[in-house]
Amino acid sequence: MSKDKDKDAQGFSTRAIHFGYDPASHHGALNPPVYLNATYTFESIAQGQQRFSGEAPGYVYARVGNPTQSVLEKRLASLEGGEAAVAVASGIGAITALLWSFLESGDEIVADKTLYGCTFAFMEHGLSRFGIKVHFVDLTETDALAGAVTPQTRFVFFETPTNPNMRVINIREVAKVAHAHGARVIVDNTYGTPYLQRPLECGADFVVHSMTKYLSGHGDLIAGAIIGPADDMVTVRTVGLKDMTGAVLSAFDSFLLLRGIKTLELRMGRHCESALVLARQIESHPQVEKVYYPGLPSHPQYDLACKQMKAFGGMIALELQGGYEAGVRFMDAVQVAQRAVSLGDAETLVQHPASMTHNNYTEEERLAHGISLGLARISVGLENVEDLSADILNALDQSVG
Repeated sequence: MSKDKDKDAQGFSTRAIHFGYDPASHHGALNPPVYLNATYTFESIAQGQQRFSGEAPGYVYARVGNPTQSVLEKRLASLEGGEAAVAVASGIGAITALLWSFLESGDEIVADKTLYGCTFAFMEHGLSRFGIKVHFVDLTETDALAGAVTPQTRFVFFETPTNPNMRVINIREVAKVAHAHGARVIVDNTYGTPYLQRPLECGADFVVHSMTKYLSGHGDLIAGAIIGPADDMVTVRTVGLKDMTGAVLSAFDSFLLLRGIKTLELRMGRHCESALVLARQIESHPQVEKVYYPGLPSHPQYDLACKQMKAFGGMIALELQGGYEAGVRFMDAVQVAQRAVSLGDAETLVQHPASMTHNNYTEEERLAHGISLGLARISVGLENVEDLSADILNALDQSVG
């Protein structure tokens, strides 16, 4: 049995720190080297031909692979419980590289009704230009999926929890229905991370990430990942990445991601603990109309979240008495938290989805997809929860018109 096979039985943080790398093979260097190469030499023309044809292992050109990136990919696959991974330059790069690897004109996708704004734009406006139809349905209702699948459906795509309104979708039930109709399931696990939930173990075929978020954890890079069957990852690398998108991740960003992932379990524990404290406090505030957080018993999918997730994540959505204007006053009043998009950073971030991350929805699309004008989103960071609580509750007090 290989050393990496032995490591499969080790704990999450142990694998996040060690999997896929042996310092003894790199002059004892504790951290994987950063390979700053565009191209790679061959011992002979025959070896080059064999590498290009896939007959022999090895690197040929950095658009296809890099040794630093390879360590990251092995580690990601281990943490998600998948066979292989492909790391790319952004979360949208991950989604597009995966779908362009397998879709053809005339194919169809069933997607959940709530998606990150750029994902929705690609699905609704991008794919339609190439003869690919996307049906948006409420995947919290399994019957909706059964009614939307056709013989042309290749994929079912969803996030859970969803961005920005925190709906939780039953991965096992969706996978069961999708597979019965010959479709494959893609789960965006950015909010959940492999520490909180592992969609592949619940029956999903592929997982995608915006590694910009929790996997990096420091807000200093853009990256994405796809995890799935090894043969499919070869196709994604050689078609979706190499030929279709060119969404190549740099060696240095791979190095930064390896550093960030080492502390993922510790960081997620803090994110989740603080978010649960804040969600409870926010829910009891008189100015708050509604809080969306899977760890609250008031959440419509609370029981499912308890079964499907190890903890409930660091994201909170809320609507205030007074709607949009109250939300603006709240977000303008925070002082410890910062007004910015993205999520999963050490800093707590607040933003307004309808005008920011989801502004490419029309008003009609936004309402149909469950993103109200008054919705605010909080990415709970790693600050002391007492300071966050004082800041958020004070800002809520100032939201009164």
